[in-house]
Amino acid sequence: MRQHPLRLALAVALGALAIPAAQAQQKPLKQPDAPAASSTSAAAVVKDADNSVSLEDIRNFTRVYHIVQQAYVEKLDNKTIMNAAISGMLQNLDPHSEYLDKEGLDELDEDTTGQYGGLGIEVLQVDGMLKIVAPIDDTPASRAGIKPGDTILKVDGMVVDSQNIDEAFKKLRGDPGSKITLTILHEKSDKPLDVPMVRERINVTSVKLRQLEPGYVYIRLSQFQEDTASDLDKKLGNYIAKYGAPRGAVLDLRSNPGGLLTTAVGVADTFLDGGTIVTTKGRLPDANLHFDAHPGDMLHGAPIVILADNGTASAAEIVSGALKDNHRALIMGRRTFGKGVVQTVLPLDETHAVKITTARYYTPNGTSIQAEGIKPDIALADLSVNKADTPPQLIGSEADLPNHLVNEKAAADDKASGDDDGKLAIEDYALSQALNVLKGLALNRPR
Repeated sequence: MRQHPLRLALAVALGALAIPAAQAQQKPLKQPDAPAASSTSAAAVVKDADNSVSLEDIRNFTRVYHIVQQAYVEKLDNKTIMNAAISGMLQNLDPHSEYLDKEGLDELDEDTTGQYGGLGIEVLQVDGMLKIVAPIDDTPASRAGIKPGDTILKVDGMVVDSQNIDEAFKKLRGDPGSKITLTILHEKSDKPLDVPMVRERINVTSVKLRQLEPGYVYIRLSQFQEDTASDLDKKLGNYIAKYGAPRGAVLDLRSNPGGLLTTAVGVADTFLDGGTIVTTKGRLPDANLHFDAHPGDMLHGAPIVILADNGTASAAEIVSGALKDNHRALIMGRRTFGKGVVQTVLPLDETHAVKITTARYYTPNGTSIQAEGIKPDIALADLSVNKADTPPQLIGSEADLPNHLVNEKAAADDKASGDDDGKLAIEDYALSQALNVLKGLALNRPR
């Protein structure tokens, strides 16, 4: 939990581990981000850098270093002071650059698989505060009602500020079964809430599929792990074998904090027959990448509606942008998070690395979504539906009349229907509206 998640890493090295350069990723707070290594090393970058440094700047740094060493209220060893200096240099660049020690690199490794001890939240440092990017499905955070946009004010009574941000990050992770209380301020609320939770071993299943109604499939992606793209292809293939080719699909990317870049490319490729998926541009050669889709749309052009919100971030925005710009899907919901930069993790040695922002990424239309997000095609507020209080009716339909004839198809139709009496709208209003739009789009396609 040391990191300030949401990072699409172009490169990462864990000791001797080397993963293809294209394997970029984003990292959620002990929560999902993953490793990828490139041919670019810290040594190579340093070799090509401008080594001219002002002698006066070096003197000032040395003076400050010795002042801290001699005058700080508590005695600090040289290693602690130097690590603080390096961390401060990187953290003041942007919210995503940072200095990684062995613990941080281990967390990157855990994020790739979605397995770690913690709460299941993606967190970002904003002006000395911890902001919730997104809770992960089926985790303590999501079950406790934590939402994208929430602010963590306290961690076990400790007020979170710019001075203890790293300590607060570390507290979010811990052994499964251990207790923690977060003081949360919901978005657009002025009343903080204490939210007690118990840490768990987070084992995130990133792909879930189910039939909404005959002909319409619901695909939920909670994050982008190493196996998400292959798992999607497998589960969608099994679904098609069982139910036949869908007439339409809802792709739910709400509160998806992202993950591996190459996984996002693979997911987008599942639904595209060609065209650009994403490009990245930076100063390093390894930061300039271009990804195209291959022939083979598993849905054979059936319409797609993407559900997105302000917790849809990074790699999830790559998929949304790719399908939107290729006119393959409509986006419905709220404007996405707007994380459009890429980090490269450059190893310093076996136990230390620098993660630094090295590129921006662009949707197929050449658009940067950095700090802007993706505007939905159909805006939908965060609403919920409740059953109205209505007096009981003696007769509401033919079915209420005594001795009425039973429709021979009623039992089968009732069983097949996924939205009986507005049940879906009550459970998930946005999903019910997405299904309605999807049905309209499917009307224009031959059966």
